[in-house]
Amino acid sequence: MKNLIFHLLLWIFMLIVAATFSACDKTESTPLTPITNEADLTDVLNDIFQDCQFPGFAVSVVQNNEVVYQQAFGQADIAQDRPFTNKTIQPIGSISKTFIGAALVKAMEQGYFTLETDINELLPYTLYNPKQPEAIIRVEHLVTHTSGLLDNAEDYLSAYYIQPGEDLTTQGAQLMQNALGITQRAQRPLGEFLKAYYQEHGARYSPQNFSDKAPGSEWAYSNLASSLSAFLIEAATGQSFADYTRENIFLPLGMVHTTYETPTDNSDLIASLYWDKDTPLPRYGNDSYPDGSVYTSNEDLANYLLDMMRGYRGDSQQLFSTNAYAELFTPRLPNGMPHPAVADNQGIFWFWQGDKLRHDGSDPGTTCLLEFNTSQNTGYFILSNADASSDEHEQQFFQTTGRIKAAIDTFLELQ
Repeated sequence: MKNLIFHLLLWIFMLIVAATFSACDKTESTPLTPITNEADLTDVLNDIFQDCQFPGFAVSVVQNNEVVYQQAFGQADIAQDRPFTNKTIQPIGSISKTFIGAALVKAMEQGYFTLETDINELLPYTLYNPKQPEAIIRVEHLVTHTSGLLDNAEDYLSAYYIQPGEDLTTQGAQLMQNALGITQRAQRPLGEFLKAYYQEHGARYSPQNFSDKAPGSEWAYSNLASSLSAFLIEAATGQSFADYTRENIFLPLGMVHTTYETPTDNSDLIASLYWDKDTPLPRYGNDSYPDGSVYTSNEDLANYLLDMMRGYRGDSQQLFSTNAYAELFTPRLPNGMPHPAVADNQGIFWFWQGDKLRHDGSDPGTTCLLEFNTSQNTGYFILSNADASSDEHEQQFFQTTGRIKAAIDTFLELQ
């Protein structure tokens, strides 16, 4: 059980990204049959699906400001024999943080605050680092993981909950309860959860929630600091972060099936999440939802990737001004300051790796990748309802996504 928790936390903190690059580099050198058109790519991806342990996955590929390929494979629900389609909805883990970035840029353009704003000018309470009590934590520190606000692993996992009404006797529910300590309960409000974590005498407060380094001086990936930046929008606008993002990001991009609300119905659009093909997990949520709980589809996420790529090139004003898109992607740290396994540099939540802008995402039963190449104007993402939290699952995941990425690269080279 300790091994499971260890690997899950590696994903939570993004350090596992190192293996992503290693796995892809090794696999992409494998010679592939020429993939000259969409049918060829579908054939190759079907072969990969038949060889892999993913219940299902979806892929979109973008080139020169248009979607050139979009397809889904496998099952959204194995027991119900329900196929994974381009409309299937699933969570995308920490790729959700890039949506926090977009919402923050929008709020800044609307004049609510700037990157230099002291977060205590916005919060309804005073937050300070007991190890750096005089230090000012600014918005820019939160969006670059340099705030000195840390994820205390045990308390971060306490943000997860199994949805009320889910069957707790299943193997998947037992795994989540016994291995990860995730209980069944109602969701707690974002602000309430964060206050309990960051405020002295709060139920989840601990000195371990804080670094002894001054803000801006050290990079440390933090889910909760990311969600705190989302809560600043709530504090500044008086609107919930979920509603603000839906109104200002999702709907303008036509992402009509994208939401932060954890699905509770039996819609045929919702994917089941799997520990393995024999072990579906119960539906669960996260009090710290902005940092990892966007639910979206292959179709909707393609709209987002297209707009981000167009915005980077100065070709979109769909969400905000050209200058605001530039603000989103501008590298903000000394090169090499982030953990080398994760990035060379970063913008507002987006990671720079060479000439690629990217983010990965993982939670129990879901693992996803998204990136675009700024020099070639190409991009792709992979959504899967597969887990990568154990040694075996991790190896399978990287082998499969490495093969998928190699196929996509071959396809793009021949267009």
